[in-house]
Amino acid sequence: MSYSVGQVAGFAGITVRTLHHYDDIGLLAPSERNRAGHRRYSDADLDRLQQILFYRELGFPLEEVAALLDDQATGKADPRAHLRRQHDLLTARIERLRKMAAAVEHAMEAHHMGIDLTPEEKFEVFGDFDPDQYEDEVRERWGGTDAYRQSRQRTASYTKDDWKRVTEEFDALHLRMADLMAAGVPADAEEAMDTVEEHRRSITRAYYDCGHEMHTCLGEMYVADPRFTRTYEDIRPGLAVYLRDAIVANAARHGG
Repeated sequence: MSYSVGQVAGFAGITVRTLHHYDDIGLLAPSERNRAGHRRYSDADLDRLQQILFYRELGFPLEEVAALLDDQATGKADPRAHLRRQHDLLTARIERLRKMAAAVEHAMEAHHMGIDLTPEEKFEVFGDFDPDQYEDEVRERWGGTDAYRQSRQRTASYTKDDWKRVTEEFDALHLRMADLMAAGVPADAEEAMDTVEEHRRSITRAYYDCGHEMHTCLGEMYVADPRFTRTYEDIRPGLAVYLRDAIVANAARHGG
């Protein structure tokens, strides 16, 4: 079966112009043309396009993408080695996104407005994410609360190492919850509730006094606010709701 350039563009979510460009530079030449000279793409062409878009998503230049795929097509590259390479690249990107997601959560949850790091230190701790970008919103929503004042006071003297320690602590808790969910452990199981209890205590130690009622409000915000939801969904789909449910169960366990 073959497909028109418009159909392929629709399948792949790219423009017809992009497909024409790939053809012009020899990166993806359609296997067929109809009598009118219009491009027709085969299933094998679609497989190659999928590989192209994979490497483009990871930031590879077109010239390098062409070399990688041509080596694979001519048998110069072991297909298994090619898959392992893709797996390694994806794993590295997932790790980077996970760290960025954790930084987003910390900025929103802890109100990093008192952060006193140099630009270089901020970049080292938070990567490309700017923890100050939510400053106006956080001040407007919570500026008059005790939690906001406590957070500013406690974090004002944090060093780079302090922020790294806090980041790693929350990363570990989130991954532990993701693993519990993946293992099929119910959100109201003792292990899940114990983990979110550690989460609550970590907030108290690092930022502000977080009782079970406050923790429950945070749990609801993780689900209601798309930005929080994306943070947890990027770690593992369904984690936002799972974390919220465990927080609610833990609060009930403690009489909240």
